[in-house]
Amino acid sequence: MDSRKFILVALSLVLVLKVSESFDYRDEDLTSEENLWKLYERWRSHYTVSRSLADKRQRFNVFKENLKHVHMVNQEDRPYKLRLNKFADMTNHEFMRHYGSAKVSHYRSLHGSQQQTGFSHENSELPPSVDWRKKGAVAEVKDQGHCGSCWAFSSVAAVEGINKIRTGELLSLSEQELVDCNTVNNGCDGGYMEEAFKFIKKNGGLTTEENYPYTGRDGSCDSYKMNAPMITIDGYETVPPNDEHALTKAVANQPVAIAMDAGGRDLQFYAEGVFSGRCGTELNHGVALVGYGATHDGTKYWIVKNSWGTEWGENGYIRMERGIGAKEGMCGITLEASYPVKNGSDNNQNAAASCRRDEL
Repeated sequence: MDSRKFILVALSLVLVLKVSESFDYRDEDLTSEENLWKLYERWRSHYTVSRSLADKRQRFNVFKENLKHVHMVNQEDRPYKLRLNKFADMTNHEFMRHYGSAKVSHYRSLHGSQQQTGFSHENSELPPSVDWRKKGAVAEVKDQGHCGSCWAFSSVAAVEGINKIRTGELLSLSEQELVDCNTVNNGCDGGYMEEAFKFIKKNGGLTTEENYPYTGRDGSCDSYKMNAPMITIDGYETVPPNDEHALTKAVANQPVAIAMDAGGRDLQFYAEGVFSGRCGTELNHGVALVGYGATHDGTKYWIVKNSWGTEWGENGYIRMERGIGAKEGMCGITLEASYPVKNGSDNNQNAAASCRRDEL
C-alpha cells in the first residue's frame, strides 16, 4: 500500500471511530412506536445498557420522554445542543441522585456560611481568555460512575492544576483516597471541596491515581496506599462569593474548584455549545473551572471540567455562559469557589506567570 492510500485508510478509520463514539437519531425514528423501540434498542446496544424485561417498558417510556425533550430543545434557536447520551433512560431525579450529590447547600445549612480566607489573586491581571488545558495543567476527564463523589473530582482537578503550574509536572491524582479516607466528607454520599483540601494538607499530600485507583464505591481507607503521598499543598483559599470578576481572576491564575446546580434537564443531555439554559442555585455538584473565553460573536463563557466521562458534553467539558448579570452566575457557580495553595520556588512561580502572559 502506497503512502497516499495508507493516509486515506487511516483518515477513514478515524472518521468511523469518531462517528461510532456518538449516538444520534433521525426524524424517521420518531414516526412510530415500532421505530422508537428500534431506536431504544439501538441506544442500549450502543451504550451496552443492560435492562431486565420487567424494567424495559418503564425505561422505554422514560427514554421516549427524554427523546421528546432533546428533540424539542434542538429545534429551538439556542446557543447549545442536546444529545441522547448514556443517561437517556434515566429520569432527572434518578440522574441527580447518582451524579449530583455534592450536597453543598445541605452542608451549609448544617455548618453555616463559607468561611472566607485571604484572596491572593485580587490584584491579578485579566487576559481576555485562559485555557489551562492548553498549558498542560488539566488531566484527562474521568468518570465518577454511580457514586456521588463529584466533590473529590472537583478538588483533585484543582490540585492537579496547581501542582503542574508550580512544578511543571502533571500527575493524575487519586479521588478514591479522598472517598475512602476523608471521613469528614461522606464518600459516595456527597462531600465538600474545602474539606478535601484540609484533608490533603493535614495528611501530608495526596497519592496518585495509579497508586490508589478509583473504584466508584465507598471503601475502607487503605493506609498503606495513603501513606505514599505524592503531591502536597500548603492550604486553600476561597473566592469572594457573588463576585464573577473575582472568580475570573482566580481562574486566570489556576484551575478552581466550584459547586453548581446541575439539576437542569438540559444539563443532563448537554452536547455542545455555550450553555444558557435553566438552572437554579441549589448547589449539588462539584466541578472545576479550567478557563474562560468568548465566542466569535462575543458571548462570554466558562470552561468547566466535569466528571461524567468523555461521552457527555464536549468531550467531558461544558462551556457555560459568563457575564449574565446575576451575582450568583450561571447555575450558582460564583457562590462556592475555592482553590488549593501550593508554594513553589521563585523559578516555578515565574514560569507560571510566564504561562499567563502567553494568554494575553
